[in-house]
Amino acid sequence: MTISGLFQLGVTTVVFLLAATVAKSWALQPTFGKLILTLALYSAGNLIMLRLVREFGMASAFSLSAVIQLVAVNAIALFYFGERLSMVQSSGIVLAIFAVGLITLGPNLGK
Repeated sequence: MTISGLFQLGVTTVVFLLAATVAKSWALQPTFGKLILTLALYSAGNLIMLRLVREFGMASAFSLSAVIQLVAVNAIALFYFGERLSMVQSSGIVLAIFAVGLITLGPNLGK
């Protein structure tokens, strides 16, 4: 992992978090502008992901991005929108974080 790659991962995470927040806002109060903004943000995030796939590999890039987004989006849902998770859902998040750790570190630990 390079500094540039980690920076891009951070940028794409912020873009996807903004997209998710606008998407939730659209779900609560639909407007055409929110829909266009949501699509533009998700498109920008996916374009950045293409670079990350090249740098980190597909499994690592999408896994890292997914778990970071999983934690961050749930934090926004819980603290900003007041949503709640069940014990099963919370356990799933913990297991997902563990799984991504194995995917990311696996190549280095398996040698």
